[in-house]
Amino acid sequence: MKHLKIVLVLVALIASGVIGFYLSGSFDGAPGGDASGARIGVQAPDFSLVDSEGRSRRLSSLRGKVVLVNFWATWCPPCRAEIPSMEELYRNYGRDGKLELLAINVEPEGPVIIEEFSKEYPHSFPVLFDIDARVQNLYGVFKFPETFIIDKNGIIVEKVVGAIDWTGPEVLSYLNRLIQE
Repeated sequence: MKHLKIVLVLVALIASGVIGFYLSGSFDGAPGGDASGARIGVQAPDFSLVDSEGRSRRLSSLRGKVVLVNFWATWCPPCRAEIPSMEELYRNYGRDGKLELLAINVEPEGPVIIEEFSKEYPHSFPVLFDIDARVQNLYGVFKFPETFIIDKNGIIVEKVVGAIDWTGPEVLSYLNRLIQE
C-alpha cells in the first residue's frame, strides 16, 4: 500500500510538470509558445470583432497607423491597473489618428458587463469582444493583460506581457519612433 501511494505521488508530480511545461509554452505548438500566428517580426493575424457600440472593427483596416492590440479581462487586477495609462495614451495619440488601441475583452459575458465596468473604469478607447476566444487563440494569448504593438505596415514589433505604464517616458519614446517611421 505504501508503494502505491509513492507511485501515485510520482505520477501526479510528473503529470503536473508536463502540464506546467505545456502551459508555459515549452513544447512547440503549446499555448503561450512561439508557434502561434502572432510573433514579433511577422504580419499580425487579421481579425474582425464587434465593439461595445456594435460596430465591426477589422485590424487590417488600420494599416498606416501604429496599433496596440490589448487582450484583457474585467476580473484581472493588472488589466484594471493599466486602464488609466492606456486611456491617457489614447487621449493624447489616438484621437489625432497617430495610434489606435484595440482593447479586446476575452470574457464570454463581456458585452453584458462592460457598461457597468466602464462606470468604475471610464475610457474612450474602443473595447472589442472576443466572446468565443477565436482571436485570443489566434494570437496564442493565455496571460493577461497581453499587448501586441503593431507597426504601420501591420508587422508585430513588440509583445508586452503584463501591465505597464503606457505613459512612461521609455514607452512614449518607443511609440513616437514607430509613429515617425
